[in-house]
Amino acid sequence: MKKYKTLKDHVYSYITEQVLEGNLLPSQRINETAISQELSVSRTPVREALIQLSCEGILENVPRKGFVLKGVSEKEASELYIVIGPLDGTAAQMACDILTEKDLSRMDFYIQSMDLAIKTDNYEMYLEQQELFHSVYIEKCDNEVLEDTISRLKSKFFTRGFSKDNASRSKEYLALINDEHREILRLFKEVDKNALFDYITNVHWSPSNAHHELL
Repeated sequence: MKKYKTLKDHVYSYITEQVLEGNLLPSQRINETAISQELSVSRTPVREALIQLSCEGILENVPRKGFVLKGVSEKEASELYIVIGPLDGTAAQMACDILTEKDLSRMDFYIQSMDLAIKTDNYEMYLEQQELFHSVYIEKCDNEVLEDTISRLKSKFFTRGFSKDNASRSKEYLALINDEHREILRLFKEVDKNALFDYITNVHWSPSNAHHELL
């Protein structure tokens, strides 16, 4: 059962979407008043969301400047990959037996959508479809702590410098990652839990791929 979304949760989602869409950049100050007016909420949930994002390392509270968006270094990206991989692999193992044909069809649809996004240089669409692909099995793992932890760690990549402006230079890399999605789907179809964990941990989330997030 999903948690009820508070006003703070809605503000949190709004801010992360703004980062994902490239409307907020590293070192850029977050305008609390503008967010409050845009969402028609008081300053309190905005402040709460900013504090949460700061605790998660996505924002930084700079003296005399306020909250600003942090970047992710290559070292930090590699460290995140090392941690996220086994968590994502565990979620896949837990969900493997209970994914339905409809779930597998959805995952295949998202793969095809990512192909289209790569072809049309639509990096924002690619990220959205990639997130949906992984959410199919992560949400089925029936472990809210695991799901929230993966989401929180992945959210740090919202601040990466790999943006819409240079997506066209990275088509080959994105196509390679989408081929990995195809292999993940194949392993789900074969219900091969151990191979799923190993592939997601050591290939899909290999630290050697981390530098691509910062291109």
